[in-house]
Amino acid sequence: MRVLVISDIHANLEAFETVLEAARQEGGFDRIWCLGDIVGYGPNPNECVARLREFEHICVLGNHDAAALGRVNVEDFNPDAKQAVLWTQQQLTPETRAYLERLPERLVEGDYTIVHGSPRNPVWEYILSPTIAHAQFAHFDTPVCLVGHTHVPAVYHHFSDEQGRWMTAWHIPDPGDVYELRDPDRWIVNPGSVGQPRDQDPRAAFALLEVEERTWHYYRIPYNVERTQYLMRQEGLPARLIARLSYGW
Repeated sequence: MRVLVISDIHANLEAFETVLEAARQEGGFDRIWCLGDIVGYGPNPNECVARLREFEHICVLGNHDAAALGRVNVEDFNPDAKQAVLWTQQQLTPETRAYLERLPERLVEGDYTIVHGSPRNPVWEYILSPTIAHAQFAHFDTPVCLVGHTHVPAVYHHFSDEQGRWMTAWHIPDPGDVYELRDPDRWIVNPGSVGQPRDQDPRAAFALLEVEERTWHYYRIPYNVERTQYLMRQEGLPARLIARLSYGW
């Protein structure tokens, strides 16, 4: 089975549509695995949820999905994010809200654990370094864990050295890189963000996963950033959130 792995769409329909088309051009996919934060920040929360639901897919709850449902104190967000959360809450249709309400915090699909943040704290924790990643391997049992949340692509490789000590290496993938997620090693992989990259590259990020072979293909694709920014301005969303899309930060 071939899966399109995406995370952090953040209501950016322009980026999402571009990723879907790019994945088709790379040979297509059988299912989508979405790692959370479908909504938040961007101008098209209902449209992104509806588009995802057109495909056979699974999805876990992200922190912005939870915030849109009112499960999170908005005072925990910075002022721009808070404004975007409050705007998103006002936009959700009953159908979108019901869909988000049903999202689990954690899923296991065969060899893969799927969360938004981390296996230790599925909704909120950021995995930003090998040290943080190293501690996570005690919190899931599968060979591979898929995470999002940071908006930065990463591959964490957990392996035993010659003395039998478990080590964790950090790889920052380049577009076109392929990783064989093989036993006996274990892995945490992050596809980056569809709708709001934060690695100083504004292109949408995604991965294609050959599930049985455990082969991870990493991609970046440019999209019409200006279109998304125009729609955000039309909705009165914060200028900083609009500007950052041009720079990928």
